Amino acid sequence: MILPSVIDAIGDTPLVDLSRLTAQLGLEGRILAKLDYLLPGFSKKDRAAKAIIEAARADGTLMPGQVVVELTSGNMGTGLAIVCGVLGHPFVAVMSAGNSVERARMMRALGAEVVLVPQASGGRPGQVSGADLALVEAQAQQITAERGAFRADQFAHPGNPAAHETGTAPEIWRQSGGAVTAFCDFAGSGGTLGGAARFFAGQGVRSYAVEPEGAQAIAGGAVDTPDHPIQGGGYLMGDLAHLRGVPMAGHLAVSGKEARDHARLLAQHEGIFGGYSAGANLCAAARLLKGPERGGCIAIVICDSGLKYLSTDLWA
Repeated sequence: MILPSVIDAIGDTPLVDLSRLTAQLGLEGRILAKLDYLLPGFSKKDRAAKAIIEAARADGTLMPGQVVVELTSGNMGTGLAIVCGVLGHPFVAVMSAGNSVERARMMRALGAEVVLVPQASGGRPGQVSGADLALVEAQAQQITAERGAFRADQFAHPGNPAAHETGTAPEIWRQSGGAVTAFCDFAGSGGTLGGAARFFAGQGVRSYAVEPEGAQAIAGGAVDTPDHPIQGGGYLMGDLAHLRGVPMAGHLAVSGKEARDHARLLAQHEGIFGGYSAGANLCAAARLLKGPERGGCIAIVICDSGLKYLSTDLWA
């Protein structure tokens, strides 16, 4: 089948049984991995980018040729660069200088204008905090106003969770033959978790939020360690719009080391080259199979590609 554009390749990623890892870790149950790192922009955020831009064009809030602006850790920006490039919208990505350099280079290669915002005082490269994100948000608002742009607003636009409620989760359910009993996801904007959880709730599937250890704002827990290497989340934002009213079975905290170790296990034993958040999701799923979901079938998303972390300590 010949597709009319690369946008039409967004979706329907494979679902893989991590049977080698469950055996290696001595787990009772199954972990199924949704390989969204195989999407055109190498991350699950392609789905939200497509949904937001298509919805905005349809309802008239985004006019032909209008500039699009969004804050990003790199993944949403890459998805928007692809979608906007194909549909004829100039795109400005506003990103913290603390994010990995691969992300900015990829967005520029795809035609985006990338504005890098210096980190807050005391910030460390590779570890983006809530304070860093606040600076990025202020810059994104300023650019949006100056250029009369459309703000994609992944933290608030309903197209973000809708992409996963109507796409990611139903795909997992269909591909697994309805075998999934639980789902967990590392929360950034909350779009994947919120959208998928809404769909899964109707199937009797329990959903769990995954956060960085020491930055458990969603769970209402400790927020004493804002600096962590799991880029794209853990910004100490406890009130995520996409999670309001969404049923959660529980919350799990994963350390940067645990995420790193499990990302390496994914690569070595399953040949899946994911990033930090994929490792965090695997760690959380393994913990669930050792505890409340023992013997069950846990679905996770491989959120982005390990290629986006070659300059970090993930593969050092």
